[in-house]
Amino acid sequence: MSKKILIVEDEHSIATLLSYNLVQAGFETAVANDGRKGYDLAVSENFDLIVLDLMLPEMDGVEVCKTLRQNKVNTPIIMLTAKDDEFDKVLGLELGADDYMTKPFSPREVVARIKAVLRRSETTKVQQDDASASFISGKLEVYPDRFEAFLRGEPLEFTPKEFELLVYLMENKNRVLTRDQLLSAVWKYDFAGDTRIVDVHISHLREKIEENSRKPIFIKTIRGLGYKFEEPKAG
Repeated sequence: MSKKILIVEDEHSIATLLSYNLVQAGFETAVANDGRKGYDLAVSENFDLIVLDLMLPEMDGVEVCKTLRQNKVNTPIIMLTAKDDEFDKVLGLELGADDYMTKPFSPREVVARIKAVLRRSETTKVQQDDASASFISGKLEVYPDRFEAFLRGEPLEFTPKEFELLVYLMENKNRVLTRDQLLSAVWKYDFAGDTRIVDVHISHLREKIEENSRKPIFIKTIRGLGYKFEEPKAG
């Protein structure tokens, strides 16, 4: 069965070009020309991936991505931006986008990126299905297959990438992981040494799971190396 791609793009020529090339590559497509229509389609139909422009009328791409993730729609998202701007890139990935592309781009590159994200998504799903049912560390409980986590019995809210990062850290408990290792394992994409996205996500995780984010007991910084997840000391 063909994979179904939602294109949310207000520039008619770009949307048409994307749709044509994706159909030629064997995908089915649907197009929305503003953020509100794109969001409504994303929650009402099942898509395998969403190509989402950053600058959109009615509801911009950041808000669409953020709202989808808040409502547990975990369809992979590739964000498009006309600006080669680190803020846009980091913000989009923080909110749960799986990849980003800067305009102008070639249709061939878009198709290749979509195929790569779909492959990673399938691999992650298989890994989660094969993973142990839970990770429990102190009063922190994480259930990868259910996309659920609890601290002292209270549910925690994570973006997909935050959750994936936490699971990976817990899978590698007591092992020092460099920022580049985390980029490769969780984002599976070369950000050309841009490791700030890792630090941002670690900071967000600490705010959610640590009693005092400045004195973490779970996620420790190993100066000059990276990060390590530790079992909290009893008492």
